[in-house]
Amino acid sequence: MEFTPVRCNKEAYSEYKSLFARCFPTATQYSSEYLEWLYQSNPDGQVIGFDARDGENLVAHYACIPACASVGGKEVKVLLSLNTATHPDYQGRGLFTQLAERTYAAGADQGFDSVYGVANANSTPGFVRKLNFQLVGSLQAMVGIGALGINFRDFDALQFRRSWSSSTLAWRCASPIRPVISRTKHDHRVFLAPALLGGACMATAEIEEASITSKLTDTIHGFASPLRLFIGMVPPAAQRRCFYINIPEALRPSPLNLIYRSLSGRLDSINPNRVFFTYLDFDAY
Repeated sequence: MEFTPVRCNKEAYSEYKSLFARCFPTATQYSSEYLEWLYQSNPDGQVIGFDARDGENLVAHYACIPACASVGGKEVKVLLSLNTATHPDYQGRGLFTQLAERTYAAGADQGFDSVYGVANANSTPGFVRKLNFQLVGSLQAMVGIGALGINFRDFDALQFRRSWSSSTLAWRCASPIRPVISRTKHDHRVFLAPALLGGACMATAEIEEASITSKLTDTIHGFASPLRLFIGMVPPAAQRRCFYINIPEALRPSPLNLIYRSLSGRLDSINPNRVFFTYLDFDAY
């Protein structure tokens, strides 16, 4: 078995698409355009990850993308854990664990402080038991209308928050599979993406305008469905009254968990009550 860094070219994207199709037959998002946007065009840096090859055959793949975040009150480089796939004929051999550890070692060598991700109920135990991730907590899932009622002034004591610039937000909003639209409203910017029922329900996120390095152009024009879905985490101290209700566990496709691992040893765990996290910060929409 040979382990090689993830590549960014048309030939590699074709191989990755074939592996994803074999592992996830119903998934439709893994186009070459999407992989180029995700792996190569990110202003925070190109993909970091490893492939496993058996001779000429790609049999496993794991990829993280660079990001910036405030972790423990310090602005640092972090990795977002994303795509992982192992060919069915090669599962159960520990390939994912080997690819992940090589990826994290490479990230640490390049000065990345930590790695985070969102895992479902099936994959969470593997990250926690085999890769020493902290299970920070389950993401909130709420549906409602209007503003989220977030008091951004109570964010001083946060332990984890993704940091966005105007360039990285423009990149994030240009996702080929589900573009995000946004507009300024009072002191914050609202980001919407089609979530359910063909856009009858919109995933929503908010970022205070003052934290963005330069002004973004509004891309919400005219009607947008008032029914909103929020997936993420808001510190209890920063949550004001809003018109949202929690979605019962029985109605959720799969509970999503925020996971975290330090690569530097600087902050080994984070308090779930001191995290601000939205769908913009991972690959839900």
